[in-house]
Amino acid sequence: MKINTCFSAALFLFLFLATGKIYSQSNNRVLFENVRVFDVKSGSLTGLRNVLVEGKEIKSISASSEGMEEALIIDGGGKTLMPGLIDVHVHMAFGALTMREMMSPMMSEGLIAEKVSVNAEKMLLRGFTSVRDAGGPIFPVKKGIDDGKITGPRIWPSGATISQTAGHGDFRTPDEKSRRFFGEPSRAERFNATFIADGRAEVLTAVRENLRFGASQIKLMAGGGTSSAYDPVDVTQYTFDEMRAAVEAAEDWGTYVMVHAYTPRAIRRAIDAGVKCIEHGQLLDQKTLRYAAKKKVWLSTQMLVENTPNMDPQRIEKRKPVLEGQSKVWPMAKKLKLKLAWGTDFLFEPELNDRQNEFILKLQPWFSNAEILKMVTHDNAELLQLSGLRSPYQGKLGVVEEGALADLILVDGDPLTDLSLIANPAEKFVVIMKDGKVYKNMMD
Repeated sequence: MKINTCFSAALFLFLFLATGKIYSQSNNRVLFENVRVFDVKSGSLTGLRNVLVEGKEIKSISASSEGMEEALIIDGGGKTLMPGLIDVHVHMAFGALTMREMMSPMMSEGLIAEKVSVNAEKMLLRGFTSVRDAGGPIFPVKKGIDDGKITGPRIWPSGATISQTAGHGDFRTPDEKSRRFFGEPSRAERFNATFIADGRAEVLTAVRENLRFGASQIKLMAGGGTSSAYDPVDVTQYTFDEMRAAVEAAEDWGTYVMVHAYTPRAIRRAIDAGVKCIEHGQLLDQKTLRYAAKKKVWLSTQMLVENTPNMDPQRIEKRKPVLEGQSKVWPMAKKLKLKLAWGTDFLFEPELNDRQNEFILKLQPWFSNAEILKMVTHDNAELLQLSGLRSPYQGKLGVVEEGALADLILVDGDPLTDLSLIANPAEKFVVIMKDGKVYKNMMD
């Protein structure tokens, strides 16, 4: 996707008008006064503290406000200051568009950017200050956010998903032929939504192409999926050699491969190939989970929603075993002390985005409120840092500590006691800060 194609003058005007309501801040020093800080390590709230943000970082945390003059003062009045939320499995493009829009002949790079930009702003205003994009055409929007032209969260981009022919990322319509045999890239490949790559050489090229555009990690399809037309959920995708090629190319750039997979067979192969993070895994058994724990592999999984009114009947049928398995995987993984991360994975149903915070509450059957808040802040931030030097944002996230990046939420109430506060960001997130900049302030 060419950045200059996406961001036309008309789109910039649209974005300016769309983001006009964002809070304007002129002072680069902000003092959160009289707040109780959520300590992710102890799982508790501190007594009243004063937290000074200077530039992009938390400068000091103390019981006194001495020496904190000439700052924008936000009197917290005993409210809770916590790290910004992190969702490590979003598809900024696929989650902002319906399947009908994706397939429309009117689809364009500019329209994708417009839809994604609007959703990105809403996501930040729900308190999600960082996300990991698990595949899709995101680089131009990410650049717009980093340049300050678009409002949105920090994005760790994967770029186009990498899939074998007839894999989970093979988005070709029935009339589109193989690029290898007929020489014509599919529509999804032209939009940088996916790379269909077969054999070691093509996988290496696809990985390196994403790294060239700025991918912070690589997304590989290692098994069947519920939202793809050709592959049953149970199939294993990519040979060991192909998967190992992706891992080697990523490791040469100091980063890692994450794989879409559900079954023990697919996941075992991925772990043996050196993959560092499994996405989904709802069909895993205890033996394979134990193996993943031994190898210190991350399990990044979700609590998927039950069938929605607009969901395709084929997708509903394919999802049944996944929905049945997810309530088993979470408690098993916790018991085996896997490295756990949480995400939403909304696809082709933009109406679900408004429920993003609500999905955090679905973890309550197996985790305490403190454990959940730690997972969606500190633990998810640890996973992001697997990107190493390929991480687009250097600095500590997921904590409220001196020297950490200032991604913060001021919550009206105590989410350790009442986690439902997190599901009501419009009313209960009274201040939202990213990178030291206030984007929402209801305390004026």
